[in-house]
Amino acid sequence: MTMQRLCQQSTLGFMAIALVIFGKPASGDEDEGPVHNYPTQARVEYVNECIAKHDDSLANVYQCSCTIDRIADVLTYDEFVNAITFARYSGLPGEGGAVFRDSDEAKSTAKRFRELEKQVQRDCGLKS
Repeated sequence: MTMQRLCQQSTLGFMAIALVIFGKPASGDEDEGPVHNYPTQARVEYVNECIAKHDDSLANVYQCSCTIDRIADVLTYDEFVNAITFARYSGLPGEGGAVFRDSDEAKSTAKRFRELEKQVQRDCGLKS
């Protein structure tokens, strides 16, 4: 495969991802999008992490984008940041991780987020 073809393919992949993340519906007939608007950086980070967790395949970009949109329908951005922080760091060992795993609030917040994420991933066609 020539270098030019490789560059064109990577550009097409980037454009496809950009359209999924930044694209807007052409007509007013389609869904308006998620209820809560998250910063683009947060959406991109979530989608990239989601793709990495699911076979590291760009084929999952649509499902991962769907997942963050569904989460945004349920949680405000502040609630999302709080919940994903507790869920991510609940496994930290030692005193530093205690704040993320030992309190009742930490446990329930992490559990609720994991359940929500699992449900919307199923709804969006991602296999856990």
